[in-house]
Amino acid sequence: MELKPRGFSLGTMAVFRSGLLVLTTPLASLAPRLAPILTSAARLVNRTLYVHLQPGMSLEGPAQPQSSPVQATSEVLDFITHLYAGADLHRHLDIRMLLTNIQAKSAFLPPLPTSVQNLAHPPEVVLTDFQTLDGSQYNPVKQQLERYATSCYSCCPHLSSVLLYPDYGTGEQPVEPLDAPLPSTIRPASPVARSPKQPVRGYHRGAVGGTFDRLHNAHKVLLSVACVLAQEQLVVGVADKDLLKSKLLPELLQPYTERVEHLSEFLVDIKPSLAFDIIPLLDPYGPAGSDPSLEFLVVSEETYRGGMAVNRFRLENSLEELALYQIQLLKDENHKENEEDKVSSSTFRQRILGNLLRPPNKRPELPSGLYVLGLTGISGSGKSSVAQRLKGLGAFVIDSDHLGHRAYAPGGPAYQPVVEAFGTDILHKDGIINRKILGSRVFGNKKQLKILTDIMWPVIAKLAREELDLAVAKGKNVCVIDAAMLLEAGWQNMVHEVWTVVIPETEAVRRIVERDGLSEAAARSRLQSQMSGQQLVDQSHVVLSTLWEPHITQGQVEKAWNLLQKRIPKTHQAQP
Repeated sequence: MELKPRGFSLGTMAVFRSGLLVLTTPLASLAPRLAPILTSAARLVNRTLYVHLQPGMSLEGPAQPQSSPVQATSEVLDFITHLYAGADLHRHLDIRMLLTNIQAKSAFLPPLPTSVQNLAHPPEVVLTDFQTLDGSQYNPVKQQLERYATSCYSCCPHLSSVLLYPDYGTGEQPVEPLDAPLPSTIRPASPVARSPKQPVRGYHRGAVGGTFDRLHNAHKVLLSVACVLAQEQLVVGVADKDLLKSKLLPELLQPYTERVEHLSEFLVDIKPSLAFDIIPLLDPYGPAGSDPSLEFLVVSEETYRGGMAVNRFRLENSLEELALYQIQLLKDENHKENEEDKVSSSTFRQRILGNLLRPPNKRPELPSGLYVLGLTGISGSGKSSVAQRLKGLGAFVIDSDHLGHRAYAPGGPAYQPVVEAFGTDILHKDGIINRKILGSRVFGNKKQLKILTDIMWPVIAKLAREELDLAVAKGKNVCVIDAAMLLEAGWQNMVHEVWTVVIPETEAVRRIVERDGLSEAAARSRLQSQMSGQQLVDQSHVVLSTLWEPHITQGQVEKAWNLLQKRIPKTHQAQP
């Protein structure tokens, strides 16, 4: 399929960071054409693509076209969903549908703004699906397009314009009949079928809530519908603290302030006339359960029960029920076997596993030609199994536990200092240190633990440095220091990158109980004496997880290893 605009060469065409796509095709026939239109636009814009809906507008007349209101109907809301579902195929693009000219049915409709609307990323190019009869980049039409764009939005001074001519296939694409509308965005409250042309009611104030981690296209549908319904104010609850504990891979969630920053920019871009109140959501009800001025709540299929619970809570507290608008989920056609089949933040967090999160450390003091990884994780995280997988891929592995055994052994560098500090009653009859007795003394006792670590950590670090030299002597290029206490001990100064294996604490407790025969309380006490998974991740370069089946873990490790081979100097790369 040929998707480049006629009259342009893709080889010489500039790629623009931001663009404005003006859609003029009537809605009924626009939906089936949208995929090739977005593909054409994605060839030209690589960061932010704004979409302005003005169905039926002509750019060929003598008069300058003006922005006019588009009535918010069921068909328009369904198109918003269709747009963002299509946008999910172009994930390098942040696509934002502008809602200023889309107006819900209301007795208090605000007039369209007469001033130019500012955008967070002023468009460098304006694109349109409007086509001239001769199929050319016709200058008068392009000039009309540029004038229209700059009359509506803040654009870059040297604005380019492109008429898109996607190949829609052979012949004219049929107009979708009214009895076969797009899949419904909002599930109707009653079994009565909706008409696509049915106007959507507007409200003064409403609410929407979510985690809004790594703002994605399913979030954008939820927020866009809420923005269409609200005429004055939208309260947006952003999950924080206790509400995050049950999330998958919570250690990889964006910080609250970062999520709010991205959310705020998106909302102000798409509908600046609304007042937005973005607040932390600390309980399942939030302001929706207590604010008497709110009139509606937008929920997803997954949170609909929560919306019903909010209404029950309101009735118990003598407040009117909220109108509930339930949004259908977006399907993720490219999900993998361990990922959800919907577009979700948890899937995006899973896809971060194995990626480099921050620049590696420069360690000129380490042996030349050796690239060192520090592998850590809470007890029970599966860190040792990941170390073995890395060994299978060619890494030299230094097990700090084994080094500890050597240091504790009679005649070892830590034996005498430990016995002097803790007494001879920690010894077996044969004089070997009984690590279980020693462990029971220090776990849960910070003072005793510090006495032990002050002895052990410098000794193990010295042994590890000797092992690094051994790795070089054996011709190894990548070395892994496997150490649960890597960061607590300050050994990050011995590695180029810190790799952390994460697991939910409940799963870690289960594994520790099963593996070591400890009670659940003892397992939790052990975890409390270590850094949390979040603290480890905050200082990590790469994160992995053993939460899924072994072959999923293997795939993660291989991905991380292959990415490592691409970024480290050739002198460090593992030999086949």
